[in-house]
Amino acid sequence: MLRKTLSATVAVAALMTVSDAALAKMPETLNFGIISTESSQALKESFEPFLKDMEKALGVKVRPFFAPDYAGIIEGMRFDKVDVAWLGNKAAMEAVDRAGGEIFAQTVDVTGNPGYWSLLLVNKDSPINSLADALKCDKSLTFGNGDPNSTSGYLVPSFYVFAQHNVDPKDCFKVVRNASHEVNAMAVANRQVDIATNNTESVDRLTQVHPAEAQKIKEIWRSPLIPSDPMVWRKNLDQDAKEKIYSFFLRFGRQGDLKQVEHERDVLAKMSSGWAPFIASSDLQLIPIRQMQYFRDKLKLEASTDIDAKDKAEKIAKLEAQLKDLDQLAKATEFRK
Repeated sequence: MLRKTLSATVAVAALMTVSDAALAKMPETLNFGIISTESSQALKESFEPFLKDMEKALGVKVRPFFAPDYAGIIEGMRFDKVDVAWLGNKAAMEAVDRAGGEIFAQTVDVTGNPGYWSLLLVNKDSPINSLADALKCDKSLTFGNGDPNSTSGYLVPSFYVFAQHNVDPKDCFKVVRNASHEVNAMAVANRQVDIATNNTESVDRLTQVHPAEAQKIKEIWRSPLIPSDPMVWRKNLDQDAKEKIYSFFLRFGRQGDLKQVEHERDVLAKMSSGWAPFIASSDLQLIPIRQMQYFRDKLKLEASTDIDAKDKAEKIAKLEAQLKDLDQLAKATEFRK
């Protein structure tokens, strides 16, 4: 059902004429937020051709907006300093809930994967070879966690690795520090931490930009599939402007003469770890992310000993009701894995 909806949406976008798009009311400068998965310089080089094409198509200046962490992008959108952003699912959830954001498109792996996977990495020569080895919890190992607003670097391992094994990283490891995917991968390669979170897209990117270091890491755990990263805009953007932006994203790499399509496909292939043309999406893609977050919150509440029993029971009941609603919504929209 969802795929039919997305296909229909793409078809509608494809039917928009240039004259229709030209009527859109755009801001004089469009600020494009880019999450800090690696250094700002590397991201700038990766995104610059796409932003130039976007600028040309929209007829306004498109300026990249970098922040040292995901929260900076979210806050930028909250105060109308970021208009459109590439975010991970957890950060997108925060943007939707706290910053007036709305998902309108979704990235697609260059190989056509509908998502990606969270990973735990160690040095290739490490004696750690499994999740059981990683969770011996004798305070002898150091751990590189992700940004707290990262889906694959933080939320997914928090749920599947730690919550489901009743482990608190701070009680398990000698040192826990938070960093970007690139920093964590490099730290593992250079033996600065024993274990670190990451994801398949970031590791693919690492093989391109730091091939020697990529050879020094190995994967010891992989999560279930995570929906690929969303594109989010400010919900309060002018409707005509949103239609023009939407049309640009859904046309990019799909429409035009052969030379234009080849150019745009090449631009996409060099972004992040390599993308195919975008597909339409909505806030519904956050359903599995919300399920993980609520379930994790429920486990934390159940384990808490410093909260009034009545208040605790009410909060747990509320989370259980929210989880039930999400489960029904997941079935209705076929977002179940």
